[in-house]
Amino acid sequence: MPNTKTSKGKASQSNGSSQSNGSSQGNGSSQGNASSQKTGARQNNGGNKTAGQGNTQLEKYFTDSLKDIYWAEKALTKALPKMQKAATTEELKTAIETHLAQTQEHISRLEQVFEILGKKAQAKKCDAMEGLLKEGESIVEETEEGSMTRDVGIIMAAQKVEHYEIATYGGLVSLANTMGLADAAGILSETLEEEKQTDENLSEIAENDINWQAESEDSTDEAAAEEEE
Repeated sequence: MPNTKTSKGKASQSNGSSQSNGSSQGNGSSQGNASSQKTGARQNNGGNKTAGQGNTQLEKYFTDSLKDIYWAEKALTKALPKMQKAATTEELKTAIETHLAQTQEHISRLEQVFEILGKKAQAKKCDAMEGLLKEGESIVEETEEGSMTRDVGIIMAAQKVEHYEIATYGGLVSLANTMGLADAAGILSETLEEEKQTDENLSEIAENDINWQAESEDSTDEAAAEEEE
């Protein structure tokens, strides 16, 4: 009989130990779940940044770059009609007219991005675009009216503008993605693709005919010398 009691006592202690272990495991599981939830919360917060906070140097730079290209696009809407008027061929005139309409749409898209950031659309003078547009004006002044060489110059000036815009929009798309601004990145990507297409169209216009015709044009000075002879 004594042996039986001892055995039961041991069994009881053993069961109690099992319950204790079960309780310990339960606590561990609870701690693990809590830790997991905290980690998940941190990840979610990181992936859903509030747009337009502007609390970091990068976000401020992004906003300043938007203001810069906003000014550039607005300035371009004033310069393109002048380039169109100065162009010689109808093909180039039409291409410029098409891009003018696109540029107006680009301005609207930038305003959408400002809205996503919770900011008012503002323009900041773009020295690079100002310089490029002044160069375009000089090309028109220095080339003969009605010549293919003038069209060559206008196309080169326009492509310099396009390359600047491609670099700018490409950088803005990358930064928007980095900051978790997917909607802004999508809007800016649309403009980036149109700028690339415009650049390709201008190259095609130049290489198909205009460059070759310009190559055969005599300069005004040479033509005058031949007439004197």
